[in-house]
Amino acid sequence: MRWAIALPLIAACAACDRNDPPADQLVERAEEMVEPAAAVAQPMGSGRYAPRDECPQVEGASAFRSRLSAAVRQRDASALAALAADDIKLDFGGSAGAAELLQRLADPNWRLWDQLESLLALGCAANQQGGITIPWVAAQEMSVADPGAAMLVTGENVPVYPAPDQSAEAIGAVSWDVVELSAFAPEEPFQQVVLPDGKRGFIATQALRSLLDYRLTASSRNGKWSITSFLAGD
Repeated sequence: MRWAIALPLIAACAACDRNDPPADQLVERAEEMVEPAAAVAQPMGSGRYAPRDECPQVEGASAFRSRLSAAVRQRDASALAALAADDIKLDFGGSAGAAELLQRLADPNWRLWDQLESLLALGCAANQQGGITIPWVAAQEMSVADPGAAMLVTGENVPVYPAPDQSAEAIGAVSWDVVELSAFAPEEPFQQVVLPDGKRGFIATQALRSLLDYRLTASSRNGKWSITSFLAGD
């Protein structure tokens, strides 16, 4: 095995500068030939925006996410608040802080536990600030005409119908892609949407998620991982 590794290095070193010591030449060639491979997260399904999990490559993120998942699974408000930064951002109106987070968790109208549970199933992105963003799609660059009308289809081969009627014959299907609402009727079981190819159809409301829906960011500050924001909107 040693010879299998050494031989290509020795061969490569034939082109080294003869003035350099042999040991230095071998080290230089080894560093050139053995590039660290970047971790590529595989999509968790088919479709342009199928969730990915890039976060295991971020130091400390896996342990943090384990604690986050446990707090959400157990509906443990104290444990979740302990994971929040003192200045955690909760909306674009200035609301912030762990105390406010605790109040919202206790208020069923906010449905924050359900929101968190949904987020954790939608992948995780390594963001440009050195932290993580959940869900994965929230950290992706997208060119959409109206972010408020853009919806992610959350599944594979989600049927598209010609009318808001599940008994109708499907006219197509969408897998983890972005569609645009024609109008929004949240209480209705179907929404009329514009598909990526420009055609119109109806998709089940439960299979659609706004691109402006809740997202969570976290990062390490002085060696401690904390949730820095948990909010929705734009």
